[in-house]
Amino acid sequence: MSDTIRSDQAHEPAVPPEGISRVLIANRGEIAVRIIHACRALGIETVLVISEADRDSMGAQLADRTVCTGPASASASYLNHERIIAAALGAACDALHPGYGFLSEDPRLAELCAEHGINFVGPRAEHIRSMGNKLEARAAAREFGVPILPGSEKVHTHEEAVKTAERIGLPIMMKAAAGGGGRGMKIVTDLADVKSTFMAAAAEARAAFGDDSLYLERYIANARHVEVQVLGDRYGNVIHLGERDCSLQRRHQKLVEEAPAPAISDALREEIREAGVTLARSIGYENAGTVEFILDGDAGSFYFLEMNTRIQVEHPVSEMITGIDLVQEQFRVARGERLRFSQADVVFRGHAIECRINAELPAEGFRPSPGRIRTWRPPQGPNIRVDSHCFEGYTVPPHYDSMIGKLIVYGVDREEALQRMQRALAQFHVAGIGTTIAFLDYVMNQPDFLAGKVNTRLVEELIERMERQDGQAEPAST
Repeated sequence: MSDTIRSDQAHEPAVPPEGISRVLIANRGEIAVRIIHACRALGIETVLVISEADRDSMGAQLADRTVCTGPASASASYLNHERIIAAALGAACDALHPGYGFLSEDPRLAELCAEHGINFVGPRAEHIRSMGNKLEARAAAREFGVPILPGSEKVHTHEEAVKTAERIGLPIMMKAAAGGGGRGMKIVTDLADVKSTFMAAAAEARAAFGDDSLYLERYIANARHVEVQVLGDRYGNVIHLGERDCSLQRRHQKLVEEAPAPAISDALREEIREAGVTLARSIGYENAGTVEFILDGDAGSFYFLEMNTRIQVEHPVSEMITGIDLVQEQFRVARGERLRFSQADVVFRGHAIECRINAELPAEGFRPSPGRIRTWRPPQGPNIRVDSHCFEGYTVPPHYDSMIGKLIVYGVDREEALQRMQRALAQFHVAGIGTTIAFLDYVMNQPDFLAGKVNTRLVEELIERMERQDGQAEPAST
């Protein structure tokens, strides 16, 4: 069944909803499918928001019901608050799950849910707002004793940026206070470049987030990105499900994630985990979230980076090593249950790696490659998991993020997980569109990655190395 929906500060309901029987899934792609499967396990009916471009999607086929909120443009469908809430009310949903991306970290959506008596499957609006602003999040980390990078509060002018850079010491990183994803983020290595870089970063931040606020932090050259998965309930209980290494990134977008983080001491691992729990518990955080840190690979020290107030793309690797279904736990917390686990109950076993599969052409600067999938043969076998919304005959639309799936493997240790990932990538066959599968296979076989010698610059260095090798290759004979 498919319907078409036409087009202040909130107060939390006095009494939390007693249960969740029907949920509106305000997202698309693999995360929508992932949420549908979790709901089936819990006996929750699903209503999926779709755009006109997603009428034939796997999520639309699996959901109990769909509601079309508008045309393909995300701004007119998946990013339209009013249409999303109208869809939830029209379908008599008692809950809404935002997934990740789109409106998942928009406090206004959580507020609108509260205003209309809809249970938002995520944190409270106040936490989405405070942790979504990098300066507020940084201040909270400082207040609760979580280490932060030397840096500044909001920098208003390029003259102020120069003085701050002189105080902190070069190199520095300029960052947008209101957002992430690499937008409004610039590295400065020379004081002479501060003015031009400041102007460019502010303009980029303004265009992306409607807010040109910037702040400065010391730039760590040999940086690793390590994040802690946390889960909290409304009764003050907070636990972690370990940490993930997400250092393999291209233009600040993660490509490969693994848990636990390789090549760090047990003592440092425990410090990072505890820091994540400390921040979440100190602010009274509820539901699933991720506290992200920068690890200085040279000094062995770590610093708070940001908090993501939603389920993460890479949550499956934490599920694989703990056996805990994070999306199901999101629903349990949202309907008022206490956490079913204490920290002592969480047992970590083995190693998991996730590769994000994108419809892109690496040889052409990772240009998006939408189109019809002629062949879709994902790998199968023990300890191999594929989270995807794709199938043979599906047309990947050009309107949204290029990720078409996630390949996740588990091993008793990192070596076994790496070997399984290499085999799984070799067995993953897709035709009709370009994908990043071959590039990921290249990464998985690089000595630095195999040795756990990773940082946030490794992927870019591997791309440059691969391009040099291609340029030096002998021309094919005719």
